[in-house]
Amino acid sequence: MRPYFEKMPAFGKELKENRLARTRDSRAKLEEVEAGIAAARKAREQVGLPADAINKRGSLTVWQRLEALVDPGSWHPLHSLYNPEDNEEGTTNVVDGLAKIAGRWAVVIGFDNKVLAGAWIAGQSENILRVTNLARRLRVPLVWLVNCSGVKLPDQEKFYADRRGGGTPFYRHAELNQEGVPILAGIYGTNPAGGGYQAISPTILLAHKDANLAVGGAGIVSGMSPRGGFDVAGLEELIAKTRDIKERPPGRVETHFGETGFLSRVYDDEKGVLEGIKEYMRAIPAYDPAFFRVAAPAEPRLPASDLYHLLPFNQKEGYVFDDLLARLVDGSEHMEFRPGYGPEIYTGLVKVDGMLLGAIGNRQGLLPKGYPEYADYPGIGGKLYRQGLIKMNEFVTQCGRDRLPVIWFQDTTGIDVGDIAEKAELLGLGQSLIYSIQQTEVPMMLVVLRKGSAAAHYVMGGPTANRHNVFTLGTAATEIYVMHGETAAVATYSRRAIKEKDSARPLEPIAEKMNEMAKKYFDTSRPAYCARYGFVDEIVELKALRGYLKAFAGAAYQNPASICPRHQMLLPRLIRG
Repeated sequence: MRPYFEKMPAFGKELKENRLARTRDSRAKLEEVEAGIAAARKAREQVGLPADAINKRGSLTVWQRLEALVDPGSWHPLHSLYNPEDNEEGTTNVVDGLAKIAGRWAVVIGFDNKVLAGAWIAGQSENILRVTNLARRLRVPLVWLVNCSGVKLPDQEKFYADRRGGGTPFYRHAELNQEGVPILAGIYGTNPAGGGYQAISPTILLAHKDANLAVGGAGIVSGMSPRGGFDVAGLEELIAKTRDIKERPPGRVETHFGETGFLSRVYDDEKGVLEGIKEYMRAIPAYDPAFFRVAAPAEPRLPASDLYHLLPFNQKEGYVFDDLLARLVDGSEHMEFRPGYGPEIYTGLVKVDGMLLGAIGNRQGLLPKGYPEYADYPGIGGKLYRQGLIKMNEFVTQCGRDRLPVIWFQDTTGIDVGDIAEKAELLGLGQSLIYSIQQTEVPMMLVVLRKGSAAAHYVMGGPTANRHNVFTLGTAATEIYVMHGETAAVATYSRRAIKEKDSARPLEPIAEKMNEMAKKYFDTSRPAYCARYGFVDEIVELKALRGYLKAFAGAAYQNPASICPRHQMLLPRLIRG
């Protein structure tokens, strides 16, 4: 199959000086949003105790542990602004991302020991579920840096119970183990109760000499016999018990290494634990990337800096999706699938770091005359029509057949509507695409370039594709909502406006409410909002997008559940004809 893949057709036009000059203002606005996201991410890293205070106690911070653990340049953070319950701490108290350890990809997560000694807080279990799902979909190891003091007791009702509460990750750990996805834990500090289960539920347990893991910590053990209230005599007794247990807390290393044998290894130095994780990572089954490379890795022929001039900050301005994609893939080369059919959608094969991927994206602007063929109105890019939906169904199905991971790029206003669109079967074709995605069993990722709206956000590999969507990225231009705010205001208030008009009442109050609603839609769809509430897993700078694509490709091909030999692939042959 070398003739198919080594040299694929080039695509993407070079930008001319007049285009660069004309889009400088748009670039400045994109970079301004990126700078704001970067500042928020940096502020998140600074919450809690200063690093110096943690270091004086003889411990490293989670950030210092990550720096010593992951391969330089391989850290791709996720959920860095995620805080769906608006915690006063400004965090879910875990840090996670995709990174290489000892040359192999892993999903890495750690408790932030600068904040409440790594306690459980609201929203954390949801964050952890996203991370465990990520490891499961990619079939790469999950690496835990455990340093969890247990529950933030005053807020326990916000995260302890319920179907997706604090204990749910322990079931997910069991699922990963049963599916052959290993979990490596480096254990630090005091880990009672929930922290104890965070430490015991992984596959391999490596601990620092001063760590402990226990069903209950000193405070819990001291108060296990409630007496209906408190008095001074009772407090004196409590103080004595607590001091005694604090000196020799349950679950010490000597217990779980020397007696139970739960701990595989114990290290005198904090960094020794990290070196132990690296050693175990080297022992985990993983294909050499050369096994799946269809060609030598190559940088795009066209520069990434052009992305700031290709993706307009103005949502109403069009652009050429193919030119944008050409700045992200190896050699700026591709093999387009059915280029003359469903012109609102791009589908094709591309290479990222020498590995073959399927790519799907919305095209923008006016579509060819006479399209869509079932209607008497012109087609507009960003919207989905009959042919585009059929083409995506076909392409996704063939990617599943050929075991090719898929990258989706969204900039969509939704699916065509109206009685004509219903007769053209668009409702059924949208659900057919969901069915096609669900049967592929290949990992997928999504980049919301600008708009993610209406049902198109779901059907185009959205985060709701829970068994397939590995992660969703946004950009400085991302906005996600069920429909544009003004459209929503019309849908909500149009009938009421008619009633007010027929009753001879003033329309100004209705107009004011409609403007308020449109403003709310705008405010709750900004990039930072999308990241905070989990609409996307990370807002990524345009110049960093290719790095995430390479991480996705590398992780997806590291230990796949199934393989299609490249000489038995059908998609390249369908494309060539």
